[in-house]
Amino acid sequence: MRSDVVRLFQTLPHPCGYFSERSAQNIVIDPSAPQLPHIYDLAVQRGYRRAGGHVYHPQCGGCRACIACRVPVARFRPDRSQRRCLARNADLAVHIANANYTDEYFALYQRYLCARHPQGGMDDARPEDFDRFLYTAWSPTRFIEFRHDGRLLAIAVTDFCASGLSAVYTFFEPDQEDRGLGTFAILTQLRLARERELAHLYLGFWIEGHRKMHYKARYRPLEILRDGAWIDLETPKPGG
Repeated sequence: MRSDVVRLFQTLPHPCGYFSERSAQNIVIDPSAPQLPHIYDLAVQRGYRRAGGHVYHPQCGGCRACIACRVPVARFRPDRSQRRCLARNADLAVHIANANYTDEYFALYQRYLCARHPQGGMDDARPEDFDRFLYTAWSPTRFIEFRHDGRLLAIAVTDFCASGLSAVYTFFEPDQEDRGLGTFAILTQLRLARERELAHLYLGFWIEGHRKMHYKARYRPLEILRDGAWIDLETPKPGG
C-alpha cells in the first residue's frame, strides 16, 4: 500500500545562480518517493519546479526573490512584438517528440551552452548531463522540435501535466538569435496548451528586475504565487 506521507528535504546552502553575492537553498520532494509521478502535477500547481528527477522549490534564508509564475492560457493575447515573432517563425515546422537522447539533440544542446554559458561550468556538458537535467523516467516530458527545412533549430523541453504545460528548458541554435526562438517556444507552448484546453503554462520562477528572469512579465496576464495563492502580477501587495 502506498503511503500518503512524502518526505521533504532541504539542501545545504550553495551559490545562488542569480545573485553572485547570495547563497541559495531548496526544498526538494524525496526523489525516491513512489508517489512522485502521481503528485507532480499538484506540486507544479503549488509552485514547484522540476530539474531531472528532482522536484524543488527555493527556500532561501532572508531572500524570497524567486516567485513561481504562470500564464492563464485563455486570457493571454500576444502583444505586437510577439505577433512579429510569430510571423518571423512561420516557416518553422513544429513537432512534438518523445523525450530521449539523440546525437542531434545533444550537439544542439552543447552549442547552446557554449554560446550562452561560456566558462560557467555548463559548457562542458556530457551526454549523461543531458539526460540527468532535462527529463527522467517518470516525468510527462516531451521535446517540442522546431525545424527549418529539416534542420533542428530549437528544442523546448516541456512537461505535459494534467493542469497545464510546464516549460522546463529551451535551447536553440546560437546563430539563429534574430528569430527570437525563446519567445517563439513560449508562444508555441501557449498555443499547444490552448489546443488541449489546458488552463495554464507554468514558466518557473520570476525575479523582478532580474535581466535573465524579468522577461516573463512580457506574457500578460502573468500570475504569481504569493502567500499560497495565485494572483495577477499587477495586484498591489497588501499595504502597498
